[in-house]
Amino acid sequence: MSNEPLKVIEAYTYFWADYEFNDLTWNQSYAEGKATIAEIIGHLMNWDHYLISNVVRAVKAGKGIEFPDFDSHNKLGYEYVKNKTKNQIVNEFKETRIQLHSLLIENLEIVNRHTTANGVSNCPNTGTPYSLLYIIQEFIEHDEHHKKQIESVNTNE
Repeated sequence: MSNEPLKVIEAYTYFWADYEFNDLTWNQSYAEGKATIAEIIGHLMNWDHYLISNVVRAVKAGKGIEFPDFDSHNKLGYEYVKNKTKNQIVNEFKETRIQLHSLLIENLEIVNRHTTANGVSNCPNTGTPYSLLYIIQEFIEHDEHHKKQIESVNTNE
């Protein structure tokens, strides 16, 4: 096996490790009517929990990945962070990433295994066959998207 899976897993795990979330903008939205920074992190953490509790288990069992309805799943992440401090959320987010990292490393033999996502074998955008590693790469792009949103708030303060 090449080092690519380890590089991808490490990139995902430590994507936010050194990021300094601004106290002043923590509860601000990146745009009118959109999620706050706290809610974005809750949303990301909720997806990490889903990867831990459902996705890795499904791939390991030779089953396809079934993702929930995105909007309702995202709302759960937004709600989860209500009434929690920034430090509680950030610490839990980082701990969840480390937990996912451990689970992926323990199951390294399955990360390149072909699977389906909601019954689809290949990514409709790239044609690439789905695997756990491919999903993690998509989640890195998802993190990058949200980091840009967060940074847009921090540069406008």
